[in-house]
Amino acid sequence: MAIELEKVLDKAWADKPLAEILAAPVAALKGVTDKDGELLHEAFGVRTVADFGQLKFARWAHALVALSQTTKV
Repeated sequence: MAIELEKVLDKAWADKPLAEILAAPVAALKGVTDKDGELLHEAFGVRTVADFGQLKFARWAHALVALSQTTKV
């Protein structure tokens, strides 16, 4: 799977190693503010990009979207 990091990460993070990106605060993601990060932490305990990617609610929603694309809704 290819991903253009400069399209999904703030400029300061686009050239970092993957391990560093995953350990970065969620605000490293383009469009996610520091305040968004604080709210994600308060609501779900999310602190890092990895935490966000592993958030069970996001995974469930992603699975439902994928399922809807393969079945007649």
